[in-house]
Amino acid sequence: MAGEFALIDKYFTRPTPSAVLGPGDDCALLQPTPGMQLAVTTDMLVAGTHFLPDTDPKNLGWKALAVNLSDLAAMGATPRWVTLAGAMPAADEAWIARFADGFFACANEYGVDVVGGDTTKGPLNLCITAMGEVQPGQALRRDGAKVGDQIWVSGRPGLASLGLAQLQGKIQLPEPWPRLCIGALEKPRPRVALGQALLGVATAAIDVSDGLLADLGHIAERSGCAAAVKLVQLPHLPKGPSYDADLRRLALECQLAGGDDYELCFTAPFAQHLAIGQIAARLELPLWCIGDIVAGPASQVTVLDPDDKPVEFAHHGYDHFEQAAQP
Repeated sequence: MAGEFALIDKYFTRPTPSAVLGPGDDCALLQPTPGMQLAVTTDMLVAGTHFLPDTDPKNLGWKALAVNLSDLAAMGATPRWVTLAGAMPAADEAWIARFADGFFACANEYGVDVVGGDTTKGPLNLCITAMGEVQPGQALRRDGAKVGDQIWVSGRPGLASLGLAQLQGKIQLPEPWPRLCIGALEKPRPRVALGQALLGVATAAIDVSDGLLADLGHIAERSGCAAAVKLVQLPHLPKGPSYDADLRRLALECQLAGGDDYELCFTAPFAQHLAIGQIAARLELPLWCIGDIVAGPASQVTVLDPDDKPVEFAHHGYDHFEQAAQP
Protein backbone atom coordinates (compact mmCIF):
# COMPACT_ATOMS: atom_id res chain seq x y z
CA MET A 1 0.00 0.00 0.00
CA ALA A 2 1.37 3.40 -0.99
CA GLY A 3 2.09 5.95 1.74
CA GLU A 4 0.73 9.49 2.01
CA PHE A 5 3.46 11.24 0.03
CA ALA A 6 3.59 8.58 -2.64
CA LEU A 7 -0.17 8.93 -3.15
CA ILE A 8 0.14 12.71 -3.44
CA ASP A 9 2.98 12.44 -5.94
CA LYS A 10 1.18 9.81 -8.00
CA TYR A 11 -2.30 11.30 -8.18
CA PHE A 12 -2.20 14.98 -7.27
CA THR A 13 1.14 16.37 -8.42
CA ARG A 14 0.72 17.84 -11.90
CA PRO A 15 2.49 20.67 -13.74
CA THR A 16 1.52 24.12 -12.44
CA PRO A 17 2.64 26.56 -15.14
CA SER A 18 0.89 29.55 -13.55
CA ALA A 19 2.67 29.13 -10.16
CA VAL A 20 6.17 30.27 -9.27
CA LEU A 21 6.42 27.11 -7.15
CA GLY A 22 3.84 24.34 -7.02
CA PRO A 23 3.42 21.27 -4.80
CA GLY A 24 6.40 19.75 -3.01
CA ASP A 25 7.54 22.51 -0.68
CA ASP A 26 6.14 23.91 2.56
CA CYS A 27 4.18 26.52 0.60
CA ALA A 28 3.29 27.25 -2.98
CA LEU A 29 4.57 30.52 -4.39
CA LEU A 30 2.07 32.46 -6.47
CA GLN A 31 2.43 35.66 -8.46
CA PRO A 32 -0.93 37.40 -8.99
CA THR A 33 -1.33 39.44 -12.15
CA PRO A 34 -0.11 42.99 -11.41
CA GLY A 35 -2.94 45.34 -10.49
CA MET A 36 -5.47 42.56 -9.83
CA GLN A 37 -7.21 41.70 -6.56
CA LEU A 38 -7.29 38.15 -5.22
CA ALA A 39 -10.65 36.48 -4.55
CA VAL A 40 -10.25 33.56 -2.13
CA THR A 41 -12.88 31.02 -1.05
CA THR A 42 -12.84 27.83 1.03
CA ASP A 43 -15.50 25.14 1.07
CA MET A 44 -15.83 21.77 2.77
CA LEU A 45 -17.66 18.66 1.59
CA VAL A 46 -18.44 15.96 4.16
CA ALA A 47 -19.66 12.46 3.30
CA GLY A 48 -23.27 12.00 4.36
CA THR A 49 -23.87 15.76 4.53
CA HIS A 50 -22.81 17.11 1.14
CA PHE A 51 -22.71 13.90 -0.87
CA LEU A 52 -23.82 10.29 -0.60
CA PRO A 53 -21.01 7.95 0.52
CA ASP A 54 -21.44 5.78 -2.59
CA THR A 55 -21.15 8.68 -5.04
CA ASP A 56 -18.96 7.87 -8.03
CA PRO A 57 -15.56 9.28 -6.98
CA LYS A 58 -14.95 10.72 -10.44
CA ASN A 59 -18.15 12.76 -10.20
CA LEU A 60 -17.24 13.70 -6.63
CA GLY A 61 -13.83 14.93 -7.77
CA TRP A 62 -15.48 17.19 -10.33
CA LYS A 63 -18.08 18.49 -7.89
CA ALA A 64 -15.61 19.11 -5.06
CA LEU A 65 -13.79 21.62 -7.24
CA ALA A 66 -16.81 22.93 -9.13
CA VAL A 67 -18.62 24.14 -6.01
CA ASN A 68 -15.60 26.26 -5.08
CA LEU A 69 -15.22 27.68 -8.56
CA SER A 70 -18.90 28.61 -8.31
CA ASP A 71 -18.04 31.00 -5.47
CA LEU A 72 -15.42 32.65 -7.67
CA ALA A 73 -17.98 32.84 -10.49
CA ALA A 74 -20.39 34.65 -8.18
CA MET A 75 -17.77 37.37 -7.67
CA GLY A 76 -16.96 37.62 -11.38
CA ALA A 77 -13.43 36.37 -10.69
CA THR A 78 -11.19 34.44 -13.06
CA PRO A 79 -10.12 31.14 -11.40
CA ARG A 80 -6.34 30.69 -11.06
CA TRP A 81 -5.23 28.30 -8.29
CA VAL A 82 -6.65 25.75 -5.86
CA THR A 83 -5.45 23.67 -2.92
CA LEU A 84 -7.01 20.40 -1.81
CA ALA A 85 -7.05 18.89 1.67
CA GLY A 86 -8.78 15.60 2.35
CA ALA A 87 -9.38 12.99 5.02
CA MET A 88 -10.03 9.41 3.89
CA PRO A 89 -10.81 6.30 5.95
CA ALA A 90 -8.33 4.23 3.89
CA ALA A 91 -5.81 4.65 1.07
CA ASP A 92 -8.02 3.08 -1.61
CA GLU A 93 -5.97 3.72 -4.75
CA ALA A 94 -8.77 2.83 -7.16
CA TRP A 95 -11.06 5.38 -5.45
CA ILE A 96 -8.31 8.01 -5.30
CA ALA A 97 -7.45 7.55 -8.98
CA ARG A 98 -11.06 8.14 -10.09
CA PHE A 99 -11.43 11.10 -7.73
CA ALA A 100 -8.26 12.67 -9.11
CA ASP A 101 -9.48 12.11 -12.68
CA GLY A 102 -12.67 14.06 -11.96
CA PHE A 103 -10.91 16.78 -9.96
CA PHE A 104 -8.31 17.47 -12.64
CA ALA A 105 -10.91 17.26 -15.43
CA CYS A 106 -12.68 20.20 -13.77
CA ALA A 107 -9.38 22.00 -13.12
CA ASN A 108 -8.35 21.64 -16.77
CA GLU A 109 -11.70 22.80 -18.11
CA TYR A 110 -11.64 25.98 -16.04
CA GLY A 111 -7.92 26.67 -16.33
CA VAL A 112 -6.81 26.34 -12.70
CA ASP A 113 -3.62 24.85 -11.26
CA VAL A 114 -3.63 22.62 -8.16
CA VAL A 115 -0.76 24.10 -6.14
CA GLY A 116 -0.84 22.18 -2.85
CA GLY A 117 -2.85 20.45 -0.16
CA ASP A 118 -2.80 17.76 2.51
CA THR A 119 -4.11 14.27 3.24
CA THR A 120 -4.86 12.44 6.45
CA LYS A 121 -6.76 9.39 7.70
CA GLY A 122 -10.28 9.96 8.97
CA PRO A 123 -13.94 10.17 7.92
CA LEU A 124 -14.27 11.14 4.28
CA ASN A 125 -14.02 14.93 4.16
CA LEU A 126 -12.78 17.23 1.41
CA CYS A 127 -11.74 20.87 1.80
CA ILE A 128 -10.77 23.05 -1.15
CA THR A 129 -9.44 26.59 -1.22
CA ALA A 130 -9.83 28.33 -4.56
CA MET A 131 -8.19 31.58 -5.61
CA GLY A 132 -9.07 33.85 -8.49
CA GLU A 133 -8.44 37.36 -9.77
CA VAL A 134 -10.67 40.33 -10.44
CA GLN A 135 -9.99 43.97 -11.29
CA PRO A 136 -10.04 46.29 -8.26
CA GLY A 137 -13.50 47.60 -7.49
CA GLN A 138 -15.15 45.36 -10.10
CA ALA A 139 -16.01 42.26 -8.05
CA LEU A 140 -19.69 41.31 -7.86
CA ARG A 141 -20.76 41.51 -4.23
CA ARG A 142 -23.92 40.84 -2.24
CA ASP A 143 -24.39 44.40 -1.01
CA GLY A 144 -25.02 46.31 -4.25
CA ALA A 145 -28.71 45.59 -4.98
CA LYS A 146 -30.97 48.65 -5.21
CA VAL A 147 -34.74 49.03 -4.94
CA GLY A 148 -36.10 48.71 -8.47
CA ASP A 149 -33.45 46.23 -9.63
CA GLN A 150 -34.67 43.09 -11.33
CA ILE A 151 -33.79 39.68 -9.87
CA TRP A 152 -32.34 37.07 -12.22
CA VAL A 153 -31.27 33.45 -11.94
CA SER A 154 -29.36 31.22 -14.37
CA GLY A 155 -30.19 27.71 -15.47
CA ARG A 156 -32.87 25.70 -13.70
CA PRO A 157 -32.55 25.65 -9.90
CA GLY A 158 -34.25 22.66 -8.30
CA LEU A 159 -32.90 19.90 -10.53
CA ALA A 160 -30.12 18.90 -8.11
CA SER A 161 -32.47 18.61 -5.15
CA LEU A 162 -34.86 16.48 -7.19
CA GLY A 163 -31.91 14.30 -8.22
CA LEU A 164 -31.00 13.73 -4.58
CA ALA A 165 -34.58 12.76 -3.77
CA GLN A 166 -34.49 10.28 -6.65
CA LEU A 167 -31.24 8.69 -5.45
CA GLN A 168 -32.57 8.46 -1.90
CA GLY A 169 -35.67 6.64 -3.13
CA LYS A 170 -38.03 9.36 -1.89
CA ILE A 171 -39.55 9.88 -5.33
CA GLN A 172 -39.62 8.16 -8.72
CA LEU A 173 -39.10 10.77 -11.40
CA PRO A 174 -40.58 10.23 -14.87
CA GLU A 175 -38.29 10.39 -17.88
CA PRO A 176 -36.32 12.44 -18.77
CA TRP A 177 -36.00 13.79 -15.24
CA PRO A 178 -33.64 11.20 -13.66
CA ARG A 179 -30.75 11.85 -16.06
CA LEU A 180 -31.19 15.62 -15.97
CA CYS A 181 -31.60 15.88 -12.20
CA ILE A 182 -28.89 13.44 -11.14
CA GLY A 183 -26.52 15.03 -13.65
CA ALA A 184 -27.22 18.45 -12.13
CA LEU A 185 -26.55 17.05 -8.65
CA GLU A 186 -23.36 15.14 -9.40
CA LYS A 187 -21.72 17.32 -12.04
CA PRO A 188 -22.67 20.97 -11.56
CA ARG A 189 -21.16 23.50 -13.94
CA PRO A 190 -19.84 26.63 -12.24
CA ARG A 191 -21.03 29.70 -14.14
CA VAL A 192 -17.60 31.27 -14.49
CA ALA A 193 -18.22 32.78 -17.92
CA LEU A 194 -21.52 34.24 -16.74
CA GLY A 195 -19.93 35.84 -13.68
CA GLN A 196 -17.31 37.51 -15.84
CA ALA A 197 -19.93 38.66 -18.37
CA LEU A 198 -21.95 40.29 -15.57
CA LEU A 199 -19.11 42.59 -14.48
CA GLY A 200 -20.38 46.13 -14.97
CA VAL A 201 -23.90 44.82 -15.61
CA ALA A 202 -25.10 43.23 -12.35
CA THR A 203 -25.36 45.15 -9.10
CA ALA A 204 -25.12 42.10 -6.79
CA ALA A 205 -24.68 38.34 -7.15
CA ILE A 206 -24.50 35.09 -5.20
CA ASP A 207 -24.27 31.44 -6.14
CA VAL A 208 -27.26 29.26 -5.26
CA SER A 209 -25.90 26.62 -2.89
CA ASP A 210 -28.33 26.61 0.06
CA GLY A 211 -31.59 27.37 -1.77
CA LEU A 212 -32.77 30.15 -4.08
CA LEU A 213 -34.86 31.97 -1.47
CA ALA A 214 -32.22 31.64 1.24
CA ASP A 215 -29.39 32.87 -0.97
CA LEU A 216 -31.48 35.70 -2.42
CA GLY A 217 -32.18 36.61 1.21
CA HIS A 218 -28.43 37.08 1.73
CA ILE A 219 -28.37 39.64 -1.08
CA ALA A 220 -31.39 41.42 0.40
CA GLU A 221 -29.87 41.41 3.88
CA ARG A 222 -26.49 42.76 2.80
CA SER A 223 -28.12 45.32 0.51
CA GLY A 224 -30.57 46.54 3.16
CA CYS A 225 -33.72 45.88 1.15
CA ALA A 226 -36.35 43.22 0.45
CA ALA A 227 -37.07 40.97 -2.52
CA ALA A 228 -40.23 39.81 -4.26
CA VAL A 229 -40.18 36.60 -6.34
CA LYS A 230 -43.04 35.89 -8.75
CA LEU A 231 -44.04 32.24 -9.20
CA VAL A 232 -45.10 32.80 -12.81
CA GLN A 233 -41.60 34.02 -13.72
CA LEU A 234 -39.65 31.08 -12.28
CA PRO A 235 -37.65 28.89 -14.71
CA HIS A 236 -39.57 26.12 -16.39
CA LEU A 237 -38.64 22.66 -15.17
CA PRO A 238 -38.67 19.71 -17.60
CA LYS A 239 -41.97 17.87 -17.72
CA GLY A 240 -42.44 14.13 -18.04
CA PRO A 241 -45.59 12.16 -18.94
CA SER A 242 -46.48 11.63 -15.26
CA TYR A 243 -46.16 15.23 -14.15
CA ASP A 244 -48.82 15.06 -11.40
CA ALA A 245 -49.77 17.57 -8.71
CA ASP A 246 -47.54 16.03 -6.02
CA LEU A 247 -44.50 16.18 -8.28
CA ARG A 248 -45.29 19.77 -9.22
CA ARG A 249 -45.39 20.76 -5.54
CA LEU A 250 -42.15 18.94 -4.81
CA ALA A 251 -40.46 20.47 -7.86
CA LEU A 252 -41.48 23.94 -6.70
CA GLU A 253 -40.13 23.32 -3.19
CA CYS A 254 -36.86 22.05 -4.64
CA GLN A 255 -36.66 25.02 -6.98
CA LEU A 256 -37.12 27.57 -4.23
CA ALA A 257 -35.37 25.93 -1.27
CA GLY A 258 -33.53 22.80 -2.39
CA GLY A 259 -30.05 24.19 -2.99
CA ASP A 260 -26.95 22.46 -4.36
CA ASP A 261 -27.62 24.10 -7.74
CA TYR A 262 -24.56 26.38 -8.13
CA GLU A 263 -26.43 28.64 -10.48
CA LEU A 264 -26.01 32.41 -10.14
CA CYS A 265 -28.70 34.64 -8.68
CA PHE A 266 -28.06 38.30 -9.46
CA THR A 267 -29.68 41.71 -9.58
CA ALA A 268 -29.48 44.40 -12.25
CA PRO A 269 -31.27 47.61 -13.23
CA PHE A 270 -34.08 47.33 -15.75
CA ALA A 271 -31.86 49.26 -18.19
CA GLN A 272 -29.62 46.17 -18.39
CA HIS A 273 -32.45 43.85 -19.45
CA LEU A 274 -31.41 43.79 -23.12
CA ALA A 275 -27.72 43.35 -22.25
CA ILE A 276 -28.59 40.36 -20.06
CA GLY A 277 -30.59 38.83 -22.89
CA GLN A 278 -27.56 39.21 -25.14
CA ILE A 279 -25.36 37.54 -22.52
CA ALA A 280 -27.80 34.62 -22.33
CA ALA A 281 -27.72 34.20 -26.10
CA ARG A 282 -23.93 34.44 -26.29
CA LEU A 283 -23.39 31.88 -23.53
CA GLU A 284 -26.31 29.69 -24.65
CA LEU A 285 -27.48 29.75 -21.04
CA PRO A 286 -31.06 30.53 -20.01
CA LEU A 287 -31.32 33.55 -17.71
CA TRP A 288 -34.64 34.20 -16.03
CA CYS A 289 -35.99 37.43 -14.56
CA ILE A 290 -37.86 36.14 -11.50
CA GLY A 291 -38.79 39.26 -9.55
CA ASP A 292 -37.71 42.61 -8.17
CA ILE A 293 -35.79 44.21 -5.34
CA VAL A 294 -38.32 46.19 -3.31
CA ALA A 295 -38.45 48.45 -0.28
CA GLY A 296 -38.97 46.56 2.94
CA PRO A 297 -37.23 44.87 5.86
CA ALA A 298 -33.69 43.78 5.02
CA SER A 299 -33.47 40.06 4.12
CA GLN A 300 -37.25 39.67 3.63
CA VAL A 301 -38.05 37.56 0.56
CA THR A 302 -41.71 37.32 -0.45
CA VAL A 303 -43.05 34.82 -2.98
CA LEU A 304 -46.05 36.07 -4.96
CA ASP A 305 -48.69 34.00 -6.75
CA PRO A 306 -50.18 34.99 -10.17
CA ASP A 307 -52.51 37.43 -8.36
CA ASP A 308 -49.55 39.05 -6.56
CA LYS A 309 -50.65 37.55 -3.24
CA PRO A 310 -47.95 36.22 -0.85
CA VAL A 311 -47.43 32.46 -0.73
CA GLU A 312 -45.94 30.93 2.40
CA PHE A 313 -43.20 28.30 2.33
CA ALA A 314 -42.02 26.47 5.45
CA HIS A 315 -38.39 26.38 4.36
CA HIS A 316 -36.32 28.89 2.39
CA GLY A 317 -33.13 26.84 2.22
CA TYR A 318 -30.62 24.62 3.96
CA ASP A 319 -28.89 25.45 7.24
CA HIS A 320 -26.45 22.83 8.52
CA PHE A 321 -27.08 23.38 12.20
CA GLU A 322 -30.82 23.93 11.96
CA GLN A 323 -31.17 20.81 9.80
CA ALA A 324 -29.10 18.82 12.27
CA ALA A 325 -31.34 19.95 15.13
CA GLN A 326 -34.54 18.75 13.47
CA PRO A 327 -35.88 15.42 14.78
